[in-house]
Amino acid sequence: MKIKRIIESIKAQDADGAWITRPINIYYLTGYYSNPHERLYALLIKPNGEQILFCPQLEVEDVKLSPFTGKIISYLDSENPLLKARESLSVLLVEAEHLTLQRQRELRQHFDTQQFGDIDETLKHLRNIKSSEEIEKLTKAANLADRCVAIGVDYLEEGRTEREVVNHIENEIKKYGINEMSFDTMVLFGDHAASPHGVPGDRKLQQDEYVLFDLGVVYNHYCSDITRTIAFGTPDNQAQRIYEIVKEAQTQSIKAIKPGIEISEIDKIARDIITQHGYGEYFTHRLGHGIGIEAHEYQDISGDNHNVLEEGMVITIEPGIYVKGVAGVRIEDDILVTNNGAQILTTYSK
Repeated sequence: MKIKRIIESIKAQDADGAWITRPINIYYLTGYYSNPHERLYALLIKPNGEQILFCPQLEVEDVKLSPFTGKIISYLDSENPLLKARESLSVLLVEAEHLTLQRQRELRQHFDTQQFGDIDETLKHLRNIKSSEEIEKLTKAANLADRCVAIGVDYLEEGRTEREVVNHIENEIKKYGINEMSFDTMVLFGDHAASPHGVPGDRKLQQDEYVLFDLGVVYNHYCSDITRTIAFGTPDNQAQRIYEIVKEAQTQSIKAIKPGIEISEIDKIARDIITQHGYGEYFTHRLGHGIGIEAHEYQDISGDNHNVLEEGMVITIEPGIYVKGVAGVRIEDDILVTNNGAQILTTYSK
């Protein structure tokens, strides 16, 4: 189905092929993942359905063991793989957000490409709706993110540093078969969490403050992303009030999720609640984002996105309030859009 949609886009734009170069998208279309560093790595799809994977010689045997069944053009580091292809592709669809100017010049030179079109939107829309198999993997990744938070909470102790808690979480989750986090694990204490993208460091945990955990794991190439703000002792009244406002904003925006509702409306529900309580200026980011084989992917859950939610989307909902010198509170869940509402995949207590 995925390749069929690519072919439909090729034919609709009267192109001679699609040139896919983002490793994550090649994995999505072929089932084979590689990080080739500076080497050329590309998937060529033609209107007749032919697929050609350009990859370094050192990866050929791994490709043969993968689900990919198309043609392989391999090359040594001393060779130019485009010279081995002998293709004439006058009109070529590319990932405009990824293709470099240098690679474009090479395509013009070796494939005689005269015109370039975009395949980006087709790939975004394909990845936007998850299959049952993808949902199963995302659910497992979400469960493991819950486990990470539990590990971190159990390790909290007055005097421990943020970095110590991060290291403990990442070491312990390896016991569950996880070797890669979705992004840099964030553990921030008290007023340090007032920076939405703060960096864990030597800040020591004190009694009666909040601890913000923002983390996720990669499970079978699929990501999770959870944020919990946990009370260590009894934070002051203002911090507790901020927490309750964020929790209400998240709860009400999730309740509104269903197919057909405009994405901007979901953002507005959370933002209005926070604004009505006097903290609108302290909610400084979008409400969420899509999640799948990348931690951040299409769609953008913001007030500027007027697309509608569809069954099978998996998104995050993560309102936050950040007051310098007081506290930073964010609560985030991974949400599956179902046929009549929403299913919360991350389940750690709020």
